[in-house]
Order: sequence, then structure tokens, then C-alpha cells
Amino acid sequence: MLTDRQLLILQVIIDDFIRSAQAVGSRTIAKKEEITFSPATIRNDMADLEELGFIEKTHTSSGRVPSEKGYRFYVDHLLSPSSLKKEEIQTIRSLFDDKIYELEMVARKSAQLLSEFTNYTTIVLGPELLETRLKQLQIIPLNRENVVAIIVTDTGHVEHRTLALPEGLDPSELEKLVNLLNDQLKGCSLIELQEKVQKELITVLKKHLKEYEQVFSLISEIFGPQKSEQVFYGGKTNMFSQPEFNDITKIKSLLSIIEQESVIYNLFKSKAAGINVKIGQENQLKEMQNCSVITATYSIGNEPMGSIAILGPTRMEYSRVITLLNIFSQDLTKALSYLYQNKK
Repeated sequence: MLTDRQLLILQVIIDDFIRSAQAVGSRTIAKKEEITFSPATIRNDMADLEELGFIEKTHTSSGRVPSEKGYRFYVDHLLSPSSLKKEEIQTIRSLFDDKIYELEMVARKSAQLLSEFTNYTTIVLGPELLETRLKQLQIIPLNRENVVAIIVTDTGHVEHRTLALPEGLDPSELEKLVNLLNDQLKGCSLIELQEKVQKELITVLKKHLKEYEQVFSLISEIFGPQKSEQVFYGGKTNMFSQPEFNDITKIKSLLSIIEQESVIYNLFKSKAAGINVKIGQENQLKEMQNCSVITATYSIGNEPMGSIAILGPTRMEYSRVITLLNIFSQDLTKALSYLYQNKK
């Protein structure tokens, strides 16, 4: 059990190191306004904190830096809420007051804003695409041989597929086909589309279209295998600005993981509501074990729909990041509620 004095010294060391990235010595601590005890007393308490594993020596300085155990204690027991600047709050509110509320646009802008506010890397995960629903389908002729199919989902996701027009299919049938498909499939989840096309749509096509076999072949291509992940990034290269990542080998291995969207999606997707903090070795992937990752979920009602993750050094501004994530997750939840209410 740490004494009140040791708790104060630990907090001062971590706060100072987060700001400066420089090892903290007893003389630096003694100059702090809130410190009223002697450098000798501070040194004794620092020795105890080091023995307990909360701080550690560096090779290049007589000062101390927080250990991962120290950061974990700090996050769990010593953090107080951070205050945001008035301009930052106004910028966040303006994003969500625009009533754009296509989820992809809001997610992309949120990732960008969070990376600017923190100078860390931000990753926003959208809902799994296969769980989203078809809002509209368009099929537009490009020439006599090709068409482009445009799939729009209820979250604002837009996907384009360029396809060959099946031989023998009259282009004049396309408008009738589009109307038929929108009538039959609107509101159907992408994961259900293939099954519905195979089991139900063939009968409808036979009834309404002459060249239904060629049409069926085209539809099967349009609703073929769908990408599942939606991953939006902000500040991918922000880690270069952190002194902990001057080692180019270290940063390259981290960036190579960040580029793998399916890995990132599976790593950060979460059904657990609230804020989650992983520090250093607590991270599953070795490439991220020099980092801290803070995640939050956003939801519709009580059902989590996606996650926001901020990736930075273990010397992260935890209080500020957690405050920002709380605001963004709450506002994204409100945006989703607005979006879905207006689709009913």
C-alpha cells in the first residue's frame, strides 16, 4: 500500500514524464509547487517506488521514468478528468451538428479530428459491412459491354463494381431490373443477400424478365463476396513525431500492422461498452508492445456497433485521450440514433 506522499510523487513523475519525455529526478520534483518535503525524503520514496516496480532507472540519466506497472496504477487510480479548450469542444460539436449523419463520413472525420487533437494515430471501426442493410442499388451502363453497379447501404457505405454485361442481355432490361431489385431487396442485410437471391429472387425474375438467366448471372456477380471490414484512419504517421519511435525498424513494423485492415479490425472490435486501456505488454501483438492503446465503443441503444481506438506511446496523455474518446463515442452514438430513426 502506497503512502499519500508516495502517491503524490508517483503522480508528479508520470505527469512530468508525459509532458517532457525526460527522466525525472528528485530536484525536479522538489521544485514542484505541490511538493513540500525535502529532496532527501523524495529520494527515499523514489527508491521505494522503484523497488515496488512503479518507476525505473534509464541508462542515460540519474532520473526515473514510469514503468508499465506505474502507468497501469496511474490509469486505474490517479487519473482525473481533463479539460478541453473551448475551441476544441466547438469543433467537435460542429462535426455532429452538421446533420450529415452518413456514418462513414462521420467516422472518417472523427478519425481525422482525434488524430489532430492528440497527435497520435486514430482508428475508427465501422459496423461490419455484412450486417449493414441495402439502401439502394443502381446499375449504370458504361458502354455496350460493361455496367457499373453501385451499392449503397443504410450507413452511407458506397461500393462500386464494374461488371461485364452478360451476352444476350438487352440493356433496356436494366431499368426494369434495378426497380425490381430495389423493391425486393431494399432493407435486406448484405449477409442475407446471396441467400435471398438464390432462394427467392429467381422466381420473381422468371415472372418479370425475358432473359432471366443472364440477369441472374449479373445479380450473382453484383452481390458476390463482400468486404467485411470498415476501417478509417487518422494520423497514420503521427507516431514518427514521438521520441520513443526514432528507431525506423520499430516504426516500420508497427506501420506494417496498421496497414492490415482485417488484422486491425479483429484486434480492436469490441462488444464491451466503455473505455478500455491496454499498456505496453498488455497488447496482444508484439509490434504494439511499445505502445498504449485506448479504445471506446459507440452503439445503437445497448448494442455496440463499432469502436474508436487511439494508438500512442506508453507515455500517452491518458486523461486527455480518455476525455476525448468519451465525447466522441457519446456523440457517435447520438449520430447513429439520429441516422437510424430517420430511416424508419
